[in-house]
Formats: sequence, structure tokens, C-alpha cells
Amino acid sequence: MARVGYALGYGKFTNAREIAELMAQAEGRGFEMAFFSETIELMRDSVTCLAAIGMSTKKMILGSTQIVRLRTPIVMAQSLASLDELTGGRMTLAPGACTASHARVHGLDQTVNPARSLKEWIESMRLVLTGEKVSYNGEYVQFNNVGLGWKPIRPSVPLYVPATSATGLRLAGTVGDGVVLNAVCSPEYTVNALKIVRAAAEKAGKDWSKFEVAQIINVSVEDDHKAALDAIRWEVATKLDPVQIPFIVEPKLRVGEPYFRREDVPMFEEAWKRGGMEALIKVVPDSYVEGMTASGTPDEVIKRVQQYRDAGVRVPLLRPAAAHQTQRVLEMFTQK
Repeated sequence: MARVGYALGYGKFTNAREIAELMAQAEGRGFEMAFFSETIELMRDSVTCLAAIGMSTKKMILGSTQIVRLRTPIVMAQSLASLDELTGGRMTLAPGACTASHARVHGLDQTVNPARSLKEWIESMRLVLTGEKVSYNGEYVQFNNVGLGWKPIRPSVPLYVPATSATGLRLAGTVGDGVVLNAVCSPEYTVNALKIVRAAAEKAGKDWSKFEVAQIINVSVEDDHKAALDAIRWEVATKLDPVQIPFIVEPKLRVGEPYFRREDVPMFEEAWKRGGMEALIKVVPDSYVEGMTASGTPDEVIKRVQQYRDAGVRVPLLRPAAAHQTQRVLEMFTQK
């Protein structure tokens, strides 16, 4: 059977209880992974939702993005080990870089190097998860003779690095057990991104066949193609506001995203100034939505998801665009 995961949490349209119920349905339909996106928009938090999902499922692998520096590596490891215990050893985690935009929202130092701090969080978390007394002396993380007060059920939990930029992709290959490629990216971007990840992984002596490759794929399915594009245009727009453009658009262009156009940036900036997100959504071209999501009729969506698989994605993490699409996506990709 084709591997597939179900992703929720980015949109405001599903609450924690609904997310848990949908993931239970996904498990019954043969979905392999339940993935939760903890977002800069301050939607529901990952620990609460992962606990709810874990109690509602029995065998699905659970994963989530968590941005580092919002929690100490000790707290992140403590929560991860606790959730792993709660779920019987089904946890993974995707610790992500804390960019200046994340730092701004949370009132943190914006001058900290995102890649360096992410590397230190991952390395130090792995030490804590062993359950032994450990020490770490980095530029941003320092602790001495610290250990969890109980023995975790697993001495290591898979850490998959969510990455967008070339720097992040190289880091994923170097220090990650896998990579989670970003949402709102085309299959063409994915091909280029995985070349970077694979080169870094093999340079680090890793077996590429055992390296996990997942990607959050935005899905919008309607009986009408244009209606599907309109239903997901909002999420594409969230990557195009003035704060996100330096951290999302430029890095994707450098990796080789063909659907972003630098000449469109003034149009997005003007729309934002004129009417914020509502105005920005209206000016996002159809070509952006068609190129960087899996949107359209059921047949079009299934074909598009296969293109991501053909690009090298082993576990597509399908994230529906709207509440009324959640059941339909589950039905379309049922593996039983």
C-alpha cells in the first residue's frame, strides 16, 4: 500500500477534539502518520493536540512541528518522552528553526542564528532523551549533569527536521533522522530540495534508503476546479505577507521554486498595505495555487499527489484546506 499521512492544525477550522476524532478516522482508513502543524499564527498547541490524538489512536505514528527556542530543549525532551510513554512509543518530532519572525511574535532575541540554535536544540534533546545524566555546552544551549527523573521507554525518538531553505535542507540531511518539507511547495521544488538533503545525508554517512522523507502537501478538493483553488488560496497567501516573504519566498526561489515570481512581490506588498490578508488573498494568482498545492477535482488531486511521490516524497502528509474537505480527503486516500 502507498504510505500516506494526514496533517491538521494549521487552519483555525478544526479544534483539538475534532483533530483527535479525525485522526482516529484516518487510522481506520490506513493512514500511517498523524501530523500536527504548530504554527506562528498561534493556533492550537502541539502537546495538547498530540496527547489528544495519541489517546484516540492505537497504532498511527504521531508527529508535529515545534519551533525551537519557544521551549527549552529540556522541556521539549521532557514533553516528547512523556508523549512517547503515553502513546506506547509512537512519537516523532520535527523541531524547526526559530526565525526572526517567530522570535518577534514571542518576544525573543531576533539576532540568534536560526540554523545554529536548531542544531544545538536537536543535539541536546537527543542527549536528554537517553534518560542518563548528561551535559551540553554550546553557543545557545548549556546545561550540566541534567537528566529526566524517569527512564524513557525509548532511548531515542526520531527527529525529523522541517526545512525550506538550502541551509535548512543541508542541516536536515546532516543531523536529522529525516526531513519534513514545507507546505506550499511544488513537486519541482521538491526534486531540487531532496538533492540537497540527500547530498548532505550521504556526506554525513547516512543510508538514504533509511532516511525518512515526508512533505506537508496542501490539498483542496472540490467538484469544480476553480472552487478548489479559491478554497485554499488563503493558505498560499499566508506565505506572501511582508513578514513571511524574506523567510519563505526568497529561500524557496534559491532552491528552485518555479512558481514564485520576484516581480509579483510589489503587488503582494501593495495589497497588504491596502487591506491586509483579505486583500492579499484576492491577488494571489491561480498559477501559484495550482503550482504549489494539490488542488482541483478528485482526479486532479490524486494525480498531483502522485507527482510529489514521483519527486521523492515517501510520506505525503495531506493537509486539507477547509473543514468541509476533511472527510473527503480521508475517503479519497483510504488505504484499506
